[in-house]
Amino acid sequence: MYKTIKKNNPHVEIFHVEQPETASYVNVVSGYDFEEIISYMVNKTNIPEQGTVYESSIEEMEKTHVHKALMQRFYGGMEVQIGFCNGRNSSLNGLEHHKSSEILIAITDLVLLLGHVWDIKNNQYSSELIKGVFIPRGTAVEIYSTTLHLAPCKVCEEGFKSIIVLPRGTNCEISKDFLRKCEEDYRLFKRNKWLLVHPENLRMIHQQAHIGIVGSNTTISIA
Repeated sequence: MYKTIKKNNPHVEIFHVEQPETASYVNVVSGYDFEEIISYMVNKTNIPEQGTVYESSIEEMEKTHVHKALMQRFYGGMEVQIGFCNGRNSSLNGLEHHKSSEILIAITDLVLLLGHVWDIKNNQYSSELIKGVFIPRGTAVEIYSTTLHLAPCKVCEEGFKSIIVLPRGTNCEISKDFLRKCEEDYRLFKRNKWLLVHPENLRMIHQQAHIGIVGSNTTISIA
């Protein structure tokens, strides 16, 4: 699958997650038993007919042994939420980052479009810098706090499924009276979520997201 996706998308560099070029973006997570939450995703979640659905916190997945293990070991005692992102997305649309690592577990093969926080200049980011990372199904990755990312891209017509683990409260609404004092503040969209969107992403623009991606809205082709 990786070779096919790479061949079909010569306009963007796509690396396999096991290649050394991905080391500054993500890290493969091992040493945890994800079987319970993967089973939940396979049997109890669906891929929407259109678009993407994100659920930040699923009680059933947070009652599993791995939830406690991630909280105690990976996040050093911090409270965490386990949810999912499923959909049929193919385009960049935007880039977010958190002040914490995010764990993504690929339930299907998928591609992440990634960048680096340090390449944001004057609250703008050039999509020419985007790299793709192919994540095979069953693989868990840590997305570093300095890695720009958003929803995965599908690599087959049926769409994608992924588990998302973050510190609890991430992506919740921020106070409406938040006082913005510096450049980065204008990218703060939700709790622990700093966001830049592409001009084509009208849905997020209507929600007052900061328009800051310059260049084409990078798209992954599956054929």
